[in-house]
Amino acid sequence: MTTRKLGTSGPLVSALGLGTMAMAGSYGAADEQESVATIRKALDSGINLIDTADFYGPGTAEQITGRAIAGRRDEVVLASKFGMRTLEDGRRVVDGTPAYVKEAVELSLSRLGTDHLDLYYLARVDPNVPVEETVGALAELVEAGKVKHIGLCEAAASTLRRAHAVHPIAALQTEYSLWERHVEEEILPTARELGVALAAYRPLGSGFLGGSFNSPEDLDPSDFRRHDPRFQGENFTRNKAIADAVAVVAEEKGATAGQLALAWVLAQGEDVVPLFGARRPSRIEENAAAADLELSAEDLKRIADLVPATAGDRYAAPLLATIDRG
Repeated sequence: MTTRKLGTSGPLVSALGLGTMAMAGSYGAADEQESVATIRKALDSGINLIDTADFYGPGTAEQITGRAIAGRRDEVVLASKFGMRTLEDGRRVVDGTPAYVKEAVELSLSRLGTDHLDLYYLARVDPNVPVEETVGALAELVEAGKVKHIGLCEAAASTLRRAHAVHPIAALQTEYSLWERHVEEEILPTARELGVALAAYRPLGSGFLGGSFNSPEDLDPSDFRRHDPRFQGENFTRNKAIADAVAVVAEEKGATAGQLALAWVLAQGEDVVPLFGARRPSRIEENAAAADLELSAEDLKRIADLVPATAGDRYAAPLLATIDRG
């Protein structure tokens, strides 16, 4: 597995990273033993960037990750996220207060069984707390040795600039794929100006671009994608045509649709690191091979031209409202 640097200030990581959200049941029931095996398979395959969050579960994904990396901590660039506080009644609220920064990190370190995080992200920008205050509290964690590098998620370009002025931001995590390219207009250019890497989550469109299903009914009843606008009604039909077009090109290249989609994101720059999700070890081997798939400039243009505007919003309204637009 080739490596890339997470921004000017960040660590060296594998070109692909593994996300753990699905291991906490977001896509339907997940087997803990198999999830542990999946993380260990990733490490065996040279994927050292493992990305999790305290609100996956909540807490479940961090516990699984901690179990999987026990005895192998020095092989891992460990990233976690905070900022989506889960209340006793199950509701989630955005919380970027300095007090919560300190509370959340201690809980994450405990669940993960480690004394430090290599990368700690603010998952959502709190509209009620200046980002400078949140990043200032994160900088104190760096000084204390509990966090090595700081990241932001779903932050607007102007917010990234303000945060970076307080403390170097190693990576900005946001959605980026063949069918979600909003970052190209302003966010990615700003990140590059500042020397901030882009950690691209949902590079497979939550499995859609990988050809994982043919109908919304293929999804588990508890799968959060059943509430995703892009997986519903006419949107599903239109987006399925996009996935089918990608699959045709992939077959011509001797690759799977998922490999082609990942390779396209990888080709967008050495400062872009796709984070794919998996629940089974077999997926690791398939997706890791995307790092070896070479696409010419002509291939990249052809693939991009095949993908028109995606049908449907990125998220249902409650989640969409948490995304920082500056």
